Amino acid sequence: MPNRMTDRYNVTQKYLMTRGQAINFPAEYFNSIVKLKKDDVFGVVIDIPMSADVLTTMVCFINGAANIYFNNGGEYTGASQRYRNLVQAAHALVANAGQLMPKAEKTKAYDLPKGKTNNIFLLTKGGVYKTQIAEGLIPEEEKELRTFYVLYQRVLNEIRNCQLKDDAIRRKEANQ
Repeated sequence: MPNRMTDRYNVTQKYLMTRGQAINFPAEYFNSIVKLKKDDVFGVVIDIPMSADVLTTMVCFINGAANIYFNNGGEYTGASQRYRNLVQAAHALVANAGQLMPKAEKTKAYDLPKGKTNNIFLLTKGGVYKTQIAEGLIPEEEKELRTFYVLYQRVLNEIRNCQLKDDAIRRKEANQ
């Protein structure tokens, strides 16, 4: 019996298109906000395996936008327009992502992760750079990866908080 965690994830066309658009998002969009140098990170795309069947991709940009997409085509978007804590967490993640550049390699291949490895794509004017966080503990000497991991867990937590707030608002409106 094959180990499901080494198999490819089942994904929808919508997921692949949205993920591809995020990875190829133009740096020029942020010209009015920040003057980007060639290797300044303006966006981060992280593939986060959640289980054997669920793959999540979190997309964050320097302006604080943060969206999450699921391999089944589901998504949670637009919360940054309503929740300042999410904007702050996403901005902090992207602003600190440059620390990973020495550990990343320039790439034009955007493969989905296998197993529980997290793919991290750093978006710059000079191209897309990729690094990974392998399953298991991040070694103490990998300070940049550890810091990045904490920052993106904070964004995920804020996204979850936003979902809970949105659900509470919907329930309140439904009961009125």
